[in-house]
Amino acid sequence: MYEPIRTKSVHTPADHADDFPHRTREEELDIQLAGHLAALLAVTDELGLGEAGDRIAEQVARLRGTPPTRHAGLTEAPAPALHRRAHALAGRALVVAASRADTAVAILSAERMDAHAAAAPAAAADSPATPSHLVGAL
Repeated sequence: MYEPIRTKSVHTPADHADDFPHRTREEELDIQLAGHLAALLAVTDELGLGEAGDRIAEQVARLRGTPPTRHAGLTEAPAPALHRRAHALAGRALVVAASRADTAVAILSAERMDAHAAAAPAAAADSPATPSHLVGAL
């Protein structure tokens, strides 16, 4: 009733599976962690937090083997939004650092989360906000 499959399935291993490089779980976590920290570094630099940025850059350099590129690519985002973004990025870095058992990055990420959580309301109070109105309220 059905014709048998005559070609190899895409799910069968290739004859030369060892021809391409494989990364270990630790290497993949290093790459992921360095990426989260590099993104956190960009937001930290945009906020003008030089000392914190230097500490993050040290960890990125340790993970990648080379120092990260730093530039002042400003997004013109308000400070409260930048602090929220930095808080989220530090949280992602903390999760990967905990999975990787990297204590130094975990401590740094937790410190950055605390700093950005404390700075976000203060930045929101300092910035001119639009008046908030409830929908349907007078």
